[in-house]
Amino acid sequence: MPDNPSPLSDASIPERGIAKVDPLAEPPAPISVMTINAHPDDQEFSVAGTLAKWARAGCVITAVCVTDGDAGSNDPDKGAAYKPALALVRQGEQREAGAVIGVKETVFLHQPDGELQHTLALRRDLTRLIRKYKPEAVICGDPTARFYGNSYMNHPDHRAAADAACDAVFPSAGTRLIFTELLAEGFEPHNVKRLYLHGSEKPDAWIDITGTIDVKIRALRCHRSQVGEGEDLDQRMREWAEEDGKPRGFKYAEAFRVMVLE
Repeated sequence: MPDNPSPLSDASIPERGIAKVDPLAEPPAPISVMTINAHPDDQEFSVAGTLAKWARAGCVITAVCVTDGDAGSNDPDKGAAYKPALALVRQGEQREAGAVIGVKETVFLHQPDGELQHTLALRRDLTRLIRKYKPEAVICGDPTARFYGNSYMNHPDHRAAADAACDAVFPSAGTRLIFTELLAEGFEPHNVKRLYLHGSEKPDAWIDITGTIDVKIRALRCHRSQVGEGEDLDQRMREWAEEDGKPRGFKYAEAFRVMVLE
């Protein structure tokens, strides 16, 4: 351990003063993983290549979609009455995309799209799911990422879902006397071993998705209500994956910040 650890580093916390992630080694596929995202299609835009690769390695994948995406239309002919129908469309698209990737089960929490808040109730719901499915790893967005360059502001739903997911992973899922009502429901504590944050501005792990980029694009195209049929989607996904792959010399990659919790 360094003599003068920098503030907020692992080395400043004695019980966590250990080597964490080797940026030159691709993290192995976990036995099981839970992905937590705000909207239908968030998963496919961000981590579908990794999930497809892990599914082929035998990983059991549970996908949690916090909203139904029922605000995902700017059609001037559609109003509030269209939202329930759009929710059903987007739920179907998400399940179809999950089947392409190899997701075992998709769970919807039916929270309000575009109005999502990081509440104790949401954290409790996510804690319940983590304790129920007991994933070895969890994937969610990076809640600290708000601005990307000068052209994209991270959606508030993304940040709220990621914040709640991180707090559910630690400390709620593994601490017995947080949300004691879950004990009465039969959900004992569970410790997640690794937390993968996508969309991080400081990634420290890369997954080579050269062999699954086509699966990622095919899964994303299942979201027909959102992406249409244009070929520019293929090009955009490949360009993003190429950019993510450059630090490690991969043709296509997805980048993560990884918290090694156990």
